[in-house]
Amino acid sequence: MSDPSPLRELLRVQKGSRLKLADHDPDATHGWQKATAARESAKIDAQLADLQDRLWAEAKHGVLVVLQGIDASGKDGTVKRVMTAFNPQGCFVTPFKVPTAEEAAHDFLWRIHPHTPGKGEISIFNRSQYEQVLIVRVHELEPREQWSKHYEHIRDFEQLLTDNGTTIVKFFLHISKDEQRARFQSRYDDPKKRWKFSMGDIAERGHWDDYMAAYEDALSETSTDEAPWYVIPANRNWMRNLAVGSILAETIAELKPAYPPEPTLPKKLVIK
Repeated sequence: MSDPSPLRELLRVQKGSRLKLADHDPDATHGWQKATAARESAKIDAQLADLQDRLWAEAKHGVLVVLQGIDASGKDGTVKRVMTAFNPQGCFVTPFKVPTAEEAAHDFLWRIHPHTPGKGEISIFNRSQYEQVLIVRVHELEPREQWSKHYEHIRDFEQLLTDNGTTIVKFFLHISKDEQRARFQSRYDDPKKRWKFSMGDIAERGHWDDYMAAYEDALSETSTDEAPWYVIPANRNWMRNLAVGSILAETIAELKPAYPPEPTLPKKLVIK
């Protein structure tokens, strides 16, 4: 990579800060052009593949990637893009949808914990524990005095994971309301994409401002040194891919994953 550090620092939600999404342009490219970003992303893919191989072989750290964003923000596309770099043997994707009756009968983290990564593994969450302070808040599924406690529950949960050797990196895919409209229209107009469209999407779009307020609070309350949030400008898919890939590669590289020492073997061996 040429130098991903500026993106990582520019897009990070600093611990203790109060995030205002209006200050983050979902169209921002931070000086990158599509062609150069594509070449850089190809290099990052190769680096991610190498890092995952070392991570798996070392079996010392786990990596949890959390993807959140409003409907049509590109979570599925990001998963597809990231997965091209990883061997699926050691990378697992979990989409969190409406809780089942069994899940709803337990605390909200009960269904999350079994999908966190083991040593050497990478887990990708498409939506996550954060739904409990997003959709639950917006639709008043719990009273404020209840859902507001979940920020602390989530911080404690993520601290538990990091204390056990899991590195957490969280991405909020930030698109504009107009971009969401265009993507919904594209889904509706394209017969091959129409299966992804629901009239419920239009109803949820009516809560845009409430969701933005909920995201601002969630990211402000839970971006920590151990489990930081990054606000990814996601109106342009190529910029989204570059930002997520570069931040993820730099984060894993800091773990310095290494192949284990070679076992003691005969000086000469002919396998028949």
